[in-house]
Amino acid sequence: MAVTNQRPRQQLVRSTTDYDPRNLSPSPPRDDENWELRHGWEEEYNSEEYLTILNSAFYMYFTDKRHDTGGKPKAEDHTNPTEEWRMLDRVKTVFAGLMLCLNIGVDPPDVVKTNPTAKLECWTDPTTPIHANIKVMETIGKALQTQYETLSVRTRYKQFLDPSVDETKRCCVQLRRNAREERVLFHYNGHGVPLPTSSGEIWYFNRNYTQYIPVSLYDLQLWLAGPSIYILDVSHAGNVVLNFDRCVEKHESESAEARLKDPNAPVQNYNDNIILAACGKSETLPTNPDLPADLFTSCLTTPVTISLRCFVLDCQLPIAITLKDLDKVPGRLQERRTPLGELNWIFTAITDTIAWNTLPRVLFRKLFRQDLMVAALFRNYLVADRLMRANNCTPMTQPALPPTHKHPLWQSWDLAIETVLAQLPALIASEEGGPHYEYQHSSFFTEQLTAFEVYLSQGAPEQRAPDQLPIVLQVLLSQVHRLRALILLSRFLDLGPWAVNLALSIGIFPYVLKLLQSAALELKPVMIFIWARILSVDQSCQRDLLKDNGYKYFLSVLKPEAGIPVTNASEHRAMSAFIIAMFCRGYHQGQVVSLSPELFQACLGHLDDSENPLLRQWSCLCISMLWQDFPEAKWAGIRAMAHQRLCEMVLDPVPEVRAAALHALTNFLGIPDLTEQVAQTEQAIASTIMIMTSDGNSMVRKELLVFFSTFVKRYENKFYVAAYEELLAERQRLQNQISETDDAGSITADHNRTSLDIDQSDSREPISKNTVFAAMWKYLLILSVDPHPEVAQNAIAVTDYIHLKLLNSPLQSRVRDVMEDLIRLGRSTTPSRLQAAIPQSKQAQPTIPSIPTQANKNEGYLSLSIKRTASVAAALKHLALGGPTPGDSQLTSSSQKNVVNGTSRQHRTSGPLRTQNPAEWSRPPDASDPTPNTSAYNRAKVPMTRGFKSLAADDGNVTLPLKSEFYEWSTEYFREPQMKPSEPDEPGSDDYNSRLWRRIRNEKTLSITQPLKAMAGASRWDVASGFFNNESQPMKMCFHQFEDHIAVADDRDTICIWNWQQSARLNRFSNGNPTGSRINEARFINEDDQALLMTGASDGVIRIFRDYESEKEVEMVSAFRGLNDLVPSNKNAGMVFDWQQGQGKLLVAGDVKVIRVWNAATEICTNEIPARSGSCITSLTSDQVAGNVFVAGYGDGAVRIFDQRERPAVAMKKAWRHHKQWITNVHMQRGGMRELISGSRNGEIKLWDIRMEEPLKTLVATSDTLRTLSVHEHAPVFATGSDRHNVTFFNVNGAFLNSIEPYSSFLQHNRSTPIASTAFHPHRMTLACSALNDTHINLFTCQDRRSAVQEL
Repeated sequence: MAVTNQRPRQQLVRSTTDYDPRNLSPSPPRDDENWELRHGWEEEYNSEEYLTILNSAFYMYFTDKRHDTGGKPKAEDHTNPTEEWRMLDRVKTVFAGLMLCLNIGVDPPDVVKTNPTAKLECWTDPTTPIHANIKVMETIGKALQTQYETLSVRTRYKQFLDPSVDETKRCCVQLRRNAREERVLFHYNGHGVPLPTSSGEIWYFNRNYTQYIPVSLYDLQLWLAGPSIYILDVSHAGNVVLNFDRCVEKHESESAEARLKDPNAPVQNYNDNIILAACGKSETLPTNPDLPADLFTSCLTTPVTISLRCFVLDCQLPIAITLKDLDKVPGRLQERRTPLGELNWIFTAITDTIAWNTLPRVLFRKLFRQDLMVAALFRNYLVADRLMRANNCTPMTQPALPPTHKHPLWQSWDLAIETVLAQLPALIASEEGGPHYEYQHSSFFTEQLTAFEVYLSQGAPEQRAPDQLPIVLQVLLSQVHRLRALILLSRFLDLGPWAVNLALSIGIFPYVLKLLQSAALELKPVMIFIWARILSVDQSCQRDLLKDNGYKYFLSVLKPEAGIPVTNASEHRAMSAFIIAMFCRGYHQGQVVSLSPELFQACLGHLDDSENPLLRQWSCLCISMLWQDFPEAKWAGIRAMAHQRLCEMVLDPVPEVRAAALHALTNFLGIPDLTEQVAQTEQAIASTIMIMTSDGNSMVRKELLVFFSTFVKRYENKFYVAAYEELLAERQRLQNQISETDDAGSITADHNRTSLDIDQSDSREPISKNTVFAAMWKYLLILSVDPHPEVAQNAIAVTDYIHLKLLNSPLQSRVRDVMEDLIRLGRSTTPSRLQAAIPQSKQAQPTIPSIPTQANKNEGYLSLSIKRTASVAAALKHLALGGPTPGDSQLTSSSQKNVVNGTSRQHRTSGPLRTQNPAEWSRPPDASDPTPNTSAYNRAKVPMTRGFKSLAADDGNVTLPLKSEFYEWSTEYFREPQMKPSEPDEPGSDDYNSRLWRRIRNEKTLSITQPLKAMAGASRWDVASGFFNNESQPMKMCFHQFEDHIAVADDRDTICIWNWQQSARLNRFSNGNPTGSRINEARFINEDDQALLMTGASDGVIRIFRDYESEKEVEMVSAFRGLNDLVPSNKNAGMVFDWQQGQGKLLVAGDVKVIRVWNAATEICTNEIPARSGSCITSLTSDQVAGNVFVAGYGDGAVRIFDQRERPAVAMKKAWRHHKQWITNVHMQRGGMRELISGSRNGEIKLWDIRMEEPLKTLVATSDTLRTLSVHEHAPVFATGSDRHNVTFFNVNGAFLNSIEPYSSFLQHNRSTPIASTAFHPHRMTLACSALNDTHINLFTCQDRRSAVQEL
């Protein structure tokens, strides 16, 4: 929307949503000419330049691939398996027998020739009187051999001119003996003998040429065996084809009988035979005198020549060209720049393309890519099929081919011929001394490349194979079109693995392999791209890169000084790093030849490239693959200080880079010679990366666990000690805790026995104290209760492994005794003993199973009754949690810091922080609420992450180290399209249209609701608009800005999603926080598009869910500990957060002394700002546009202003202490005048301007306890809820609007029940509220309901 100025002073503009300033609308006109935005932000927020900067930084968060996939590679698609493009059973045609049975001068008895008739045999006229018969036969034989040599020079040919039966047998047997397992070609020209019989017999001569002797197909197969290729240029040749399989079956049955009698009997192969026959079983060869008698042979051996002749005979050209002129077409077949060579080139491209588009892929590869001779014959057979059919013959093949004579590409072939013939007179005249004429090359390849480009521009609909792909392959042979063809080929390969498979199956690999020898600089970018796509699909190309030193092509590109003629050189270097990584992966020879100081120097240098995270990621992975199981490379890395440089990447802003660095460091472990230097180096690495246990990205934490598991496996014995000593320390902590909470002598005799029977040797100084092994073990215990299910499951696998080893070690009896003590002490740590430290509302009964007194000696620990859902670690959950009951969330959260420090934190004592104020002033309004009944609570299903697979509960086969999937996941980047826009950005796509629809809907919502703001501040809010039963106590509610969704969190762990317009529940699921904790906050993020639901619970964990409104599709996107060191407190604020969509930041605080700033894009904590108070933080709010200033409310009544742009030590800019009691809420509007409103426990409400020392306005909303305070984001209205069942509305001028009492069910109605929760809709004039001990939710709106509301 355009910004309009109604007064000289520029007016306030508000963003399209609460967070996104992309589309701005003017504020409504006001009567007050002195109106201005609060806090001095008017000028700044009306600056187009400033808003443009904010707009450019808008993103959707937690929607990257790492969140969509959970860091797990895609499962193999077995419905479309990768094609095997290499011809592993490649067979060559090594020998050929050319049988010419012409008997010149004597016509066979069953053949009637026309007059005139076709005479030419191999383009030789046998009736020429100047030659004797024998001489003519030799000439024809040599001509036939010469024609075949144009197809394959390496094949050895043997001529048999009018052979007898005995000669034929002898020669065929000799050909098979010499060829061994290779293919033999059998060419039969029977123009001088009778026609083949109906049983498939062909005819030869007797020794004296006085008689025709038939040779059965059975005998011929016996002599030639297989594999063989039969070419039959004779009338009625179809009889041979039709009887061939019958004879083969007879041979096979005889061979099977021979093997039954004697398993060692020699057996011949009669399979893999190919037949090319000139005509059908009752057809006669053409006798046109203008065509050769061996038309079929001419098509198979001289396709261009016969095509030119047939074209001249069939087409009326505007110029006079005779058949003799065709012999004067300039050039040679092998020279593509000459007319004849160009025709042959075009012919090859066209026939390949026709075959590619007509034949099944398997048959195409067998006939056109396995053997050069077979490929040439079948390529030429396609023109034979066309020309023979034009002369009333139907060629036959085995295997049978579909008809191709009507393919539209034949028209392109005719055009190419016509183009040459049109220039032929001028070319002939130029060669005979006439005017010089420059041959005009055909535009065939240029036009076909254009057609291929059109195909690519359409996006390859339904993955249909392009018709022009074989032509692109041929174009690579030409330097003129090579670069364009490679660019188009790279665009095709970018479509995905299916495109790569097609290109490989068509035969692209030998061409791109040979191009690695080219020094052309302009080819480097496209060659790098093509090879990256090939290796991402097929890693078997490693040996090919090694064979011709092709890997050096990419090693040279990795060097920083190497020039690449593209603007995004870093991305191409990342591809080169990927190629080298794939070259080294699992291929020792590749590692050996790649190992060099220059490679380390290049990769480590690229880690400083802050602009391209892909290059940093693959530089790490390249080093990782070089290190994998290769000690020499690891020592080279030590000399290059590579491990230290990789350790510096633990705080890289990109999670993929952090995970890649961990992957490399994991592969660094394991140098066989474990010297002191190696051990110190590995332990230093482990110490450095332990900070990553608090990383916000689950993929990084999973990769960290792979490192931990590898480290644990390498130093297994040391972890036995660390684990055992941690058990002893945990037992001591529990005993100390019980001693602190019990009076002297109140411990039961059972407890006294436990403490008195401790072996004195267990109280010695721990061996593992202050070692990396003890610290890592404690971090493993912490990760075993990670909020992300996969991280927790992997950590449990590692801890189980060590626990199982301990229980099967010589210390088995001691370990079992300690565990029994832990279980006994855990039972004693009941809520009554911890009452002084744990709030009543957070107490829960422990449920820890017991250990049987006897067990089978052969049973592992998992077979005992200390079991939990998946592993041992859950039954011993208190090992990681510092000894609390499993249901106590506060101890769960605080234990992380306690465990690492190895000491028990003293709980904060109850009592006022400020001695002059009563203690209850600094307590939350709900501190005295009764404990909810947990017995009848209906727990909902906890959403899992995408692709999560739970381990079997009785699976004791834990193996270390864990297997990383990060490399496979990273490789998928090069299998995904990178050149085209993503689906949501592609106009016309379903995602694009959906996004466009949502944007229009959002704009409509804003345009309708904005005029209602003025009415909202002067109207009564007492019109009931909704009433529904949540079935559990609503404690936190949050409206979606644009969808008709409201998220309702109860007093435990359940979230309900309602369509509040229809009063219909859409979904109900569990947040997954532990028993005894509750959900403190719930917010929608990415509301402009497809929103996610973010929750924060009192266990310090942030969880994010997608598809939250769908019961079947809801999934956890991410989960991490926003606060690692929550401390149990009688003030019990738990955790509070504020989400800044525009900045992608999450402000987290609560029962801690810092305010953590999490960056959603990097998923790391970027700032820790001191809270500057001993009291807890009860509420956070911030400026949602710029996101620099935020406000915190405290349990002691203070309100502090912070500026994130400052250093943490000086970030606090102002502190207001006008409130004297617990801050119920403090909120800054996202729109309107950006009013900042705070409310304290005693009902006092204050409006602030951050520039002022005193409040702008103060009013008392209630004389009772203030339970809730909600502020409308745009309208000048706020509402308060008291413990007298009243919700009171005020405008920002302090004027009382009205008071309401939420409805309840008849049996539950109680006017003295406190208000539990209130929430305004961000745009609509709607308030939701609920009361304590009542599961119903009430919706109220303004009394003056306008037509706009009706329309909504």
